[in-house]
Amino acid sequence: MRRLIYILFCLFCFGCQNVEKPEKPDNLIPEATMVEILAEVYLGNAARSLDNKTMRKNGVNIDFFLFEKYGIDSLQFAKSNAYYASDLDTYNAIFQKIEKKLKTLETEENNRKLLLDSLKKEKKKVNDSINPSNKDLLEALEEELDTIKNEGISIGSATLK
Repeated sequence: MRRLIYILFCLFCFGCQNVEKPEKPDNLIPEATMVEILAEVYLGNAARSLDNKTMRKNGVNIDFFLFEKYGIDSLQFAKSNAYYASDLDTYNAIFQKIEKKLKTLETEENNRKLLLDSLKKEKKKVNDSINPSNKDLLEALEEELDTIKNEGISIGSATLK
């Protein structure tokens, strides 16, 4: 019995290791920028999951565009991510900001779709009761529809349509 306790004690002592927090990189990406980058990374991953074959066929590399946009490289990103991930409270706060940002984007997109649907219904009403005095209204609605269709929602340089 003593032998078992001794073995378990040794395993416990040797099993515990001193995990060191990574050093703060000299070129640490600021937290606010990290939130923007990670939000775009998640949007890019979502785009990849929808149509990765077409993206590969056309040579689209989302990570390259993100690194280029923010003027960083993959090593700087990896070191900054590891640094932030070593402090769970900070990393959790970053992910809460990302979640809030993505929910805001989703709400904006849903609002844009509702507005677009409403304008389409209004256009149909005008088309159904068209007379010469309604042509100006019809043209204005068509311009507004085109604007909304082409606007999209942007996060950084990424635009969702």
